[in-house]
Amino acid sequence: MNGPLTAGWENFFVAEVGAAAALTGLLFVAVSINLARILAIPHLPDRAGETLVVFGGVLAVATFGLIPDQGHVALGCEVGATGLLVWGATVTTQWRAYRHVDARQWLARRVAGTQLATLPFVVGGALLVGGSRSALYWVVAGVLAVVELVVLEELPQPASARDRAPNAASPPAGVAYQACAGTRLRVSRS
Repeated sequence: MNGPLTAGWENFFVAEVGAAAALTGLLFVAVSINLARILAIPHLPDRAGETLVVFGGVLAVATFGLIPDQGHVALGCEVGATGLLVWGATVTTQWRAYRHVDARQWLARRVAGTQLATLPFVVGGALLVGGSRSALYWVVAGVLAVVELVVLEELPQPASARDRAPNAASPPAGVAYQACAGTRLRVSRS
């Protein structure tokens, strides 16, 4: 990274490689631990894979940014191609998820979130190829959008009144409600 467009961005890319690798690893472990529950609901395997692909995209973009002596055109092609691949993967999984009625409740929000998380990489890549000084700020926007997407969509949310038993103020004793990739699962403690 010696070009004038990428000078000074090394620390950002180092931080993002570390963060994306750690979060991707944690997500992979979480999916592995809950695999049986995820496989029990038809659209959740695709959704878990989609989240892994989005984090993998951030990891790839940050890794490309650390390649020494790489010109801005090459980096732009790599960032843009990664953005397009991740965008294509998310659109494909969301298209398949539309077939499942229970997935439709979150699908519009998910589509908007993944578009906001992947398209900045495409724009940033195109701007890098064109030599724009604002290109890497688009990459930053994409990274922040991915983190925001996962924080808002993938982390467990507290049970809402809709998830509770009718006329019950709280869940029955011994029952926990857990969000698994945006779909509420009722999990009994044993």
